[in-house]
Amino acid sequence: MQQRAGTVERAERFYRQQVLPSLNERMIEFVGRQEMMFVATADALGHCDNTFRAGPPGFVAVLTPGRVAWPEYRGNGVLASVGNIVENPNVGLIFIDFFRDVIGLHVNGHATIASDADMRREFPHLPLDTVPGRRPERWVNVFVEEAYIHCAKHIPRLRRVTDEERAWGTDDTRRKGGDFFAVAADLAGTVGR
Repeated sequence: MQQRAGTVERAERFYRQQVLPSLNERMIEFVGRQEMMFVATADALGHCDNTFRAGPPGFVAVLTPGRVAWPEYRGNGVLASVGNIVENPNVGLIFIDFFRDVIGLHVNGHATIASDADMRREFPHLPLDTVPGRRPERWVNVFVEEAYIHCAKHIPRLRRVTDEERAWGTDDTRRKGGDFFAVAADLAGTVGR
């Protein structure tokens, strides 16, 4: 596509000047204060999924400049991302700071899944979750292959909310969003068709 669009030289310059095979010191500091990221995965057939992960600053642990990890919790039981990783270990992460620096960081690599117990044996310094009763079931480890900037040009600046406005760890259907998109009614309408 770069050849068709005439951007080969510009792309090669970007690769030379912006893409690293692991995180540098500024990237490590950036990841360490992020409270959210987006995770892209695909199954063995290439069917894609993109999801959102969030937690307190540093919920994504930088274990080494070439390895990051985050905890996976109980969730809705679908396990789409983890299931995809088991079939196809290639992942793409993007961290976007909407509040302070208004910049993004892409981290691409391959992932493995480990139990919480195994991760804590290998990395005893991993933080414990501060939400009462919530503990990771497993961790996703990403072995970094590429790390590079996402420019600030179109990133909106957002407003922070207080912890009281959030619903961390809740099972309250209404606070989780309920059936916001009215899927239950749509599915009920298909019964008998």
